[in-house]
Amino acid sequence: MSSSAVAPSPPSPSALAPAISIERPEHARAVEALVDRAFGPGRFAKSSERLREGNRKLDDCSFVALHEGRVIGSVRLWPVTVGGAPAAFLGPLAVDADERRHGLGQALVEAACEAAAKAGWRAVLLVGDAPYFGRVGFAAGPAAQAIMPGPADQRRVLVKALVEGGDAGLVGPIRIG
Repeated sequence: MSSSAVAPSPPSPSALAPAISIERPEHARAVEALVDRAFGPGRFAKSSERLREGNRKLDDCSFVALHEGRVIGSVRLWPVTVGGAPAAFLGPLAVDADERRHGLGQALVEAACEAAAKAGWRAVLLVGDAPYFGRVGFAAGPAAQAIMPGPADQRRVLVKALVEGGDAGLVGPIRIG
């Protein structure tokens, strides 16, 4: 090799970054497998699952993260009501164990919330870790009177307003919307 030859440059980090896109029907099986790996069979006992059973996910607000065509992350939103007021319910959020700590979960949550706002939803609810979800605008205070079905730690019920005042008046039972 001559001294004037240039070694090819490595791919840019953005070329290696996962692509976040709307979940399509062909992703469903891989998403279910990912969620099973992330949460195990115990996920079916959680009260959040009661809000997904018999419900239909919001197709325009549910996303996957793809790397080289493989699903490595997923987030889904579902229609619910809180005391009769409509809201979107986020969950499950799952990221492949090898891909965590790179901000992918937060990017998926932000994509879902942005899509929900564009679709006209006023607020997004979830059950989760306040320090983690607080970084993307979720808080427990406005959801303090939103009552999850079944046994649940009400302190973990969080909400994010998507419009001014969107988190006001969320009082009463959370039910399939």
